Amino acid sequence: MWKIIKYSIADLIRSRWSYIYFAFYLLVGFTLLFLSSDLSDAILTIMNIVIIIVPLIGSLFGIMYFYNSREFIELLLSMPIKRTTIFIGQYLGLAISLSSSLILGLGIPFLFYGIFSDASIFEFLSLLMIGTFLTFIFSGISYNIGLRCDNKIKGFGLTILVWLLLAVIYDGIFLIILNVFGDYPLEKFSLIISISNPIDLARIMLLLKLDVSALLGYTGAVFKEFFGSSKGSFISFLILCIWTFFLFTILHRKSHNKDF
Repeated sequence: MWKIIKYSIADLIRSRWSYIYFAFYLLVGFTLLFLSSDLSDAILTIMNIVIIIVPLIGSLFGIMYFYNSREFIELLLSMPIKRTTIFIGQYLGLAISLSSSLILGLGIPFLFYGIFSDASIFEFLSLLMIGTFLTFIFSGISYNIGLRCDNKIKGFGLTILVWLLLAVIYDGIFLIILNVFGDYPLEKFSLIISISNPIDLARIMLLLKLDVSALLGYTGAVFKEFFGSSKGSFISFLILCIWTFFLFTILHRKSHNKDF
């Protein structure tokens, strides 16, 4: 598995899209830090970008890499190598490569502007951690879709649909529910809604760290009311770990019986 992970990372490093992804965050980081002298404001702005871009890139890269490496996977399957070793190795290689581009792309500008001597160091580390979680989660979602859909068009369409549902449509549906059933107690329902969407959960976790009450929204405010800032951040972290492990478990089970 380690050899497959190393090969996947080396293969993705040779891809120009990895450099474009790295350069995007590098440019965004330097631009925002040049325009704003407050590192906390820059982190808050980057959070809004990371919450949308990281799931999208993780989903698209994941499904593209899965289908493009199909012939290589078939070659490996002809050898005495476990199916789970092949698919999980490629998934981890992809997720580690994308996470490295994110961490280096944002880390270099903030290091240049002295993040380690600033009070917002923990918020910045939380941002990188959340971006890494989202990368692993949405790469896992796309790989699970690829394992279930042999048709490329269907796989791409379903991947984009899942991203749209969690990033855009999900909040719209929730707002409609709030308007229709506003007279009823929806606090516990709101907690379940926030837990069910890793993007919302990641946003709430970082906003709790930044303590920006005005931007928490309804679900974030309920989360903070129930658990408080510190406990809420820990619970958010724990649920993101469960999301990652859950998708990893599904991938392991599905890849064990995958027949090409």
